[in-house]
Amino acid sequence: MQTVALVLATLAALMHVYIFVLESFAWDTPRGRATFGTTRDKAEATKELAYNQGFYNLFLALITAAGVLLVVMDMAAGAGPALLYAGTGSMALAALVLVTKNPQMARPAVIQGTVPALAVVLLTVALLTG
Repeated sequence: MQTVALVLATLAALMHVYIFVLESFAWDTPRGRATFGTTRDKAEATKELAYNQGFYNLFLALITAAGVLLVVMDMAAGAGPALLYAGTGSMALAALVLVTKNPQMARPAVIQGTVPALAVVLLTVALLTG
């Protein structure tokens, strides 16, 4: 169970690195605009905000990756799971915020939040049964 949780956490981290690249460096490109459904003018007007938001996604990915590494290397027993909860839990909650603010964003919220939420659930089960 723990292995599956770690794989899911890793996938969530990689997805958030991809989101970081899109938001911070490709926001106003045709690919970025298509991904986020923005116009050229809207992308230009929100470019600085997206750049900042992209870095938040990168930081969540780094926190999650650090948690995975600590658990895999069996170092700092409580720190690894704590970092995993902080990273993947924040990712899942950010998806919830996205959909509660704008129900039309349900699909992106599901894409963004399902894998990290599953990682949280499976990590919890692994810790409680292990």
